[in-house]
Amino acid sequence: MSFESFLSAQSFFLWSTFVIAVILGIVVNKTNFCTMGAVSDLVNMGDAGRLRAWILAATVALIGVMVLEALGRVDLSSTLPPYRGSEFQWGRYILGGVMFGIGMTFASGCGNKTLIRMGGGNIKSLFVFVVIAVIAYYMVDPFKELPSTWYQSYFSPWLGAASISLDTPQDIGSIVGNWFDVSAMTMRLVIGGLVALIALRYIFRDAEFRKSSDNIMSGIVIGLIVMLAWYFTSTTSVSTEDGNVSLTQFYSEWDMVMDSEEGKPKNGSTNLQPQSFTFISPMGQMFGYVGSSLSSAFLTFGVVSVFGVILGSFLWSIITRSFRIEWFNSFKDFYMHIIGGVLMGFGGVLGLGCTIGQGITGVSTLALGSFIVFASIVFGSALTMKIQYYQMVYEEEATFIKSLLSSLVDMKVLPSGMRQLDAI
Repeated sequence: MSFESFLSAQSFFLWSTFVIAVILGIVVNKTNFCTMGAVSDLVNMGDAGRLRAWILAATVALIGVMVLEALGRVDLSSTLPPYRGSEFQWGRYILGGVMFGIGMTFASGCGNKTLIRMGGGNIKSLFVFVVIAVIAYYMVDPFKELPSTWYQSYFSPWLGAASISLDTPQDIGSIVGNWFDVSAMTMRLVIGGLVALIALRYIFRDAEFRKSSDNIMSGIVIGLIVMLAWYFTSTTSVSTEDGNVSLTQFYSEWDMVMDSEEGKPKNGSTNLQPQSFTFISPMGQMFGYVGSSLSSAFLTFGVVSVFGVILGSFLWSIITRSFRIEWFNSFKDFYMHIIGGVLMGFGGVLGLGCTIGQGITGVSTLALGSFIVFASIVFGSALTMKIQYYQMVYEEEATFIKSLLSSLVDMKVLPSGMRQLDAI
């Protein structure tokens, strides 16, 4: 999609994002699509329905990306965040994922769910949002205004050691293709096709899931939304005398093609890259946008996606008359949500994304790190729920250590001989 001016192209870039974000907010609210809820259903009731919906969304997005790449419509070699980067930062993937999983359990939902609950009138989620936004802003510095980020100062010096420099991009197609001297595109199609077939078989072999219109709808629609975001942000271009150029390329040549700085976005070299939905770094962008007195130069994909999801959720809650103001039940409820926000803020940045950002958007690129982050998020959340359940059932007898060890035994991480409490 080519436009005659940068302003027109950027306007489409932002408005298309906003529209599909509103749809995302409506669908997630209507269907109760939620990673934490999916993990809770599985851990506490053995119900994998919502987990299958999540896998369906990731599979639909993966198939969409495979097709778009095969047709040459998108190029995801350079994205925001860098899903396929050759620096395989396994330490931050695992640490960030586990932290995020614990945090979303404490805060009653992930980044996306926080926005959905805000749109439905939940004031508790507003506090979580603010905490995440501040942490994400200072961890990432999305508009390049700080002398250094918290990540550079406090995490990079030691997490850098837990990193491997690969000879290829870190998507599975590139890695395996390099082993067998086959093109990355061919291997992405082969491996992605196999992954999709296995996932679809697992998803639809369950009779109860096949009867759940909400789960099926949420999986398909959310997967398509993630794919559409990749498409719009990858194909929006500006028509010049030298042909169509991407928004990032036009931005890099701004001083040569434009007479003034008017209309130039902040840090467009990064924020105009191909991208799809994720919600932790965008909350940090929102903090920067508000701090700029709502300057249009600070409008990004992330900022308008946050607005759009909240609005979509709000519209659905008004239509269904489910809008309710919800406040903290107790001081414990307050500080648990705040701690959850802190853990999600740091964890989401360290893991380069949230449950949607890595679990669907990242997985759609077949990035190895995305699978590790999502597995770590699920592990952190499931472990936290099990500990909480042991402490609720056994009360004073269930110290944290006893609950932790017993939970790890339940999850097959430790041998059964280390169990401290009878299984529940």
